[in-house]
Amino acid sequence: MAIKTETELYAPVKSYFEQLGYLVRGEVHHCDLVAIRDEEPPVIVELKKNFSIPLLLQGINRLRLTRYVYVAFELPNKGRAPHGATWPELRKLCQMLGVGMITVQFYKTRKPKVLVECHPPATTASASPLGLTADAVVAALLPAHEPADAEAAAAAAQEDPLSPPPLPTVLPRHNKRATERFVREFKERRADYNVGGSTKRKLVTSYREKALFMAQLLLQNGPMSPRKLRDQTGIPNAAGLLQKNYYRWFQRVERGIYRLTPQGEEALRTYAHVIERLPVPVSAAVPPDTV
Repeated sequence: MAIKTETELYAPVKSYFEQLGYLVRGEVHHCDLVAIRDEEPPVIVELKKNFSIPLLLQGINRLRLTRYVYVAFELPNKGRAPHGATWPELRKLCQMLGVGMITVQFYKTRKPKVLVECHPPATTASASPLGLTADAVVAALLPAHEPADAEAAAAAAQEDPLSPPPLPTVLPRHNKRATERFVREFKERRADYNVGGSTKRKLVTSYREKALFMAQLLLQNGPMSPRKLRDQTGIPNAAGLLQKNYYRWFQRVERGIYRLTPQGEEALRTYAHVIERLPVPVSAAVPPDTV
């Protein structure tokens, strides 16, 4: 069953990671899907309708942020490997490039099935980013769409050993600062508002989410000071957001007092789905500032 857009891959892959205890966010610093569990390194998944060179290039580029990178695409018709290759060949190619591979099989009446074809070579069976057991790794490396009989599985194992190959001799240098910014953006988002793989859509970043939170309070309470907005939202840099006013949602009416602009009111209507998921202000009973 051919999918129309890569965004259709997001929900099943997200669900797969959530079942393994990960928190998932879409479109974080241009990465289609990001999953983090506790204090473990982030996992990045790049989504495309089909297996292609651009997909592999995206995956390689993400190795600057984490060594746990996967490329994901729809399982081709009848389970055949794309481009006339074999699945063992594609798994070896991905591991030589430093990335893992995931396929998603879609059905007309059943839920999609996510198959981990191989893990990044930086992982091992005992320390997989997906927290899989050795048996699960075996199952992932010999997925359901390959011959299931014992003789065929043994032949596949000979051709594609379960022990991960050595790391490629050249990997993009890990950028620690970029990773810290990337993880901070992930953790500062209160919910998952974006669908991975989206294009030509305004994304909800942590910055936009904070601005919407303050705009909502200004709509409810009228003009307020940065201090009260900071205290009620818990946003430490509330004053800086108001002064920078990147979206033109705020207007200074006198020293230390801001109100909402018509653009801000329109934004609250546009992003109503975000407003619904924002937390209750710390002290909703605090009276508004007066002008």
